[in-house]
Amino acid sequence: MAADPILLTAGQWLGAASGALAITTVVGYLRRWGIRFRLVGVTSFTALLAVSCITFAVSYAPRVRLEGAVSVPVVYDNGSDLVVAAAPVELPPGAAGPTVLEVAENLRGSGRSSADGLVHVRLRRVENLGPGLSKPVVLAEATRNLTSGVVQLQP
Repeated sequence: MAADPILLTAGQWLGAASGALAITTVVGYLRRWGIRFRLVGVTSFTALLAVSCITFAVSYAPRVRLEGAVSVPVVYDNGSDLVVAAAPVELPPGAAGPTVLEVAENLRGSGRSSADGLVHVRLRRVENLGPGLSKPVVLAEATRNLTSGVVQLQP
């Protein structure tokens, strides 16, 4: 599914424009126009824009939104098998599960090198125990299988 039909249409128009510019560039070389070298740059840049627009429109996947989930920042990602997100202090009761599932669903698998193909996603909060002393508390954990895309909430 295309992310934005306007972006896909722009890519098609830019592709047509780069084709017309390519023909103009060939005619410029045959007739030895003074701007023939500039036409090469304009043509190649227009073709690059066309390919970029079409590629982005086709490959874009919007973020997954789950009901009851809160938007949280990822505070640690080792690039392979562990992602930690920080829960806000005012996290509503019952929102930890959907929130960690949303973070796990929105992970992209490309570039991750987990030995077993699993990525553990944890939602944690740092609780203050006293002056200068704090303790991280894991509120929820989910596991995502990168090969199948299945996400499971851990007990």
